[in-house]
Amino acid sequence: MKSAYTRGALALCTLLPLSVQAQPLEEVIVTSSRVPMPAREIGTSVSVINAAEIRSLGFNSLQDILRTQPSVAVSNNGGAGKVSSLRIRGEEGYRTRVLIDGIDVSDTTAPQFGPRVEQLLSSGIQRVEILRGPQGLMYGADAGGIINISTRAAGEGLRADVSAEAGRYGTRQYSANLAGGNATVDGSLSLSDLESDGFNARLDDREPADDDGYDNTTAHARLGWNAGERLRLELVARDVEGDSQYDSCFNPVTYGNTNLCRDEYQQQAWRGAALWRGDSLNHELAWSRSDTERATFSDGMAGFATEGSLSRWSYLGSYAPTESLQLVYGAEHESAELDDGSFDTERDQTGYFLEYQGSLDQRLFFTAGARHDDNEDFGEHTTWRVSGAWVIPLQQHELKLKATRGTGFRAPSLYEIAYNRSSAFAPAADVVLQEERSAGHDLGVAFQSAGGVYLEAVWFDQDVENEIYFDLVDYSGYLQGRGDTRSRGVELIAEIPLGERLSLSGNLTWNDTENAEGDDRTYRPRQLGNLSLRWQSPGERLKLGLHLRAARDAQEFDGRALDDYEVLSLNARFDLLPRLELFGRVENLLDEDYQEVPGYRSSGQALYAGIRYHFQE
Repeated sequence: MKSAYTRGALALCTLLPLSVQAQPLEEVIVTSSRVPMPAREIGTSVSVINAAEIRSLGFNSLQDILRTQPSVAVSNNGGAGKVSSLRIRGEEGYRTRVLIDGIDVSDTTAPQFGPRVEQLLSSGIQRVEILRGPQGLMYGADAGGIINISTRAAGEGLRADVSAEAGRYGTRQYSANLAGGNATVDGSLSLSDLESDGFNARLDDREPADDDGYDNTTAHARLGWNAGERLRLELVARDVEGDSQYDSCFNPVTYGNTNLCRDEYQQQAWRGAALWRGDSLNHELAWSRSDTERATFSDGMAGFATEGSLSRWSYLGSYAPTESLQLVYGAEHESAELDDGSFDTERDQTGYFLEYQGSLDQRLFFTAGARHDDNEDFGEHTTWRVSGAWVIPLQQHELKLKATRGTGFRAPSLYEIAYNRSSAFAPAADVVLQEERSAGHDLGVAFQSAGGVYLEAVWFDQDVENEIYFDLVDYSGYLQGRGDTRSRGVELIAEIPLGERLSLSGNLTWNDTENAEGDDRTYRPRQLGNLSLRWQSPGERLKLGLHLRAARDAQEFDGRALDDYEVLSLNARFDLLPRLELFGRVENLLDEDYQEVPGYRSSGQALYAGIRYHFQE
């Protein structure tokens, strides 16, 4: 039975559908069109998580930070480092592109060629922008959208911090961040090491009933050189090593099911870029590459092992002859490779894009753009996007109306194609996979008051044609839907200051999803909600936050309903000395017993505490 406190908080979440991270209309957004634009000028739906928000929430895993945002849901298979599916507006995570300082961190060894969000830590992250829906014209993105992550940027002088944290499930994390520079050279370095004994991932794991731990070591570095008044050179390097124990795999000799399973993940990535900034003309030429290795072990024996890589050359240009006109254009050439020992395959894709951005009287803003991609295996495809935003002054307040329509496509992944050709049987062996096509539109209204109140409502409707999915009935391989899958709903977002020291924020999403047969899509809650209450003391030495996350009306594969759940978390930070901070949090404060994936446990009540020392010159 839920406590009266939880019921009251849920009722408040229903009456005040608020956002964890509301967007003031003047905040600068980069992700929508790959160039800086004030939020008031964009017609797309973008949410932002800044460094203060990330530190306030305190979660070690970035996916727990992301799921506080509108329309973002995560299904986790049993704890830290375990396979997770991140869905934006109900679309699978492999339809969402994740960039970190411009590097596409997609795992080409994964069956659907998507990001491994469970391997991303929050340490060292400064900002996240989430573009929702098939509006990623500039990226060649699909129906899910774009998650654009920036690490801590360097500035004048030297800044550094070190921290240590410990808590339940034998969890320990040590991290360090260093950033500094001058007018010519700047750089930053982020290091993080996380270890956790974890908990028993599956409910049916009894022989032995062991804990399933996780280790992650992440290093990320940035270096910049202002080689001239207008020329800047940048270099980014990243290394992630993750080792996760999990349940439910197959012994490579007997093919029997076992719960003594381990997954080793390693990804190295680099990016180099040259930027030239003129008065009205800008250029950026960049090259990036990521190499991923993955290996699984069952009962101590080697199982599945695979390697993959993703490299990209890109050019991005913009021309703004007047304040009311800008052209953004570019080209990309991408090469993806996959080798799992049984098949070795690769594919190239080249894309070109152009977007026109205009405005009238600095109140009406509109864009129109198109992208043309040539895929080595699936030919040529043209996608497009149009958007508009109209800002209406209301005395000291502003009202914004916005609308957008966009399309996208996804070619079958290298693994999907290779599996159906070499390992599938009927009916999947008889399926010739085709590309998926997506389309969607948003209609929204936002209100910004002079007193800091922000309210936003967005209606969205999007679909995917020719959805590719794995056959979970006969396990024959990858099948393709004959109709459209659909996702439509409403996002309600807001932020309300309650005085100088107290603020209330949250979001509520209603999402109706259907597959090609008209049935509900699995693991997708119809209702997602987040509610946050924050308080800070005079002088801001003590900061407290209470966060509620709720999900309702999700279904399993067999049509049975998953349990609804509400998870409450509490965090606190206290400045013990000018440079020394104590912090702590209680995750799942009320010890809610819930499952995001049937048969897999979620964390119970867990206390974490740590200390952070920082300085700046």
